[in-house]
Amino acid sequence: MPELVIAKNPEPDTSLPYLLKLPLGDGLVLKVKETWPRTGKLYCHPADWPDEPEIVDSLAVRSCTRRGAAIDLLLERSRENRSQFVMTRVRGGREAIFWQTRNTAKQARPMAKVPTARASGVEGMMIDVDSRERYPWKFSTQQASTERRALPAGDYAVRSDDEVLAAVERKSLADLVGSLMNGTLKYQLADLATLPHAAVVVEDRYSSVFKLTHTKPAAVADAIAECHLRFPTVPIIFAETRALAQEWTYRFFGTALAEHEQDVAARQRVERLTHQD
Repeated sequence: MPELVIAKNPEPDTSLPYLLKLPLGDGLVLKVKETWPRTGKLYCHPADWPDEPEIVDSLAVRSCTRRGAAIDLLLERSRENRSQFVMTRVRGGREAIFWQTRNTAKQARPMAKVPTARASGVEGMMIDVDSRERYPWKFSTQQASTERRALPAGDYAVRSDDEVLAAVERKSLADLVGSLMNGTLKYQLADLATLPHAAVVVEDRYSSVFKLTHTKPAAVADAIAECHLRFPTVPIIFAETRALAQEWTYRFFGTALAEHEQDVAARQRVERLTHQD
């Protein structure tokens, strides 16, 4: 089982007296002030692992996974077992790493800008519209342009180079009900589930399901619940109106693009840290 190894920092007169060795790649080594972020987030700094470390503790790790600009650490113990290392930027644009738990997570914002008028700081977004889509969204009120092309899944998508990062299947309530009842929605969800990010966006309220007259509302509600269980990575979003469905999709795509940029930057950062001499 992989371990989180904690050792004393051999550097004299240091304000970061401990070393952490995370089981990530060839081993990510950080120096830190304490052995666990109990009262607040802890600043971490990249370090080298000594030839003869003075081990303080070795903790069994259930999982250590990098997700975008963060590393999630889950220890094999009942208490103080979940924490996260967040790569962010501080004043002046300097990169920094903070170790935090759920109680301090709200204080950190990993490498992302606060969205204002445009989605997640993404400028000049290009949205692909499936060539078979009738009466497509124009995104005329958002800072985005569209291009027609055949999509492998969904009605709308954003890409990085030739890779689809996120896709959305648009549905009216009638389309949703019809595809649920004839079983085609499950095939669409299966295709969407192969993508990094995907969703089905409905141009209506969930409460409208229970106003149906030609189809049993309970049967539709049960079918929606079954889809959520079978395809948990592809949520079905009820966005109330066409305009709000388009706005939700725009924000969803913007976040996917921003996360992809963060992921690329974080991957490069982790690779530099785990392969440094």
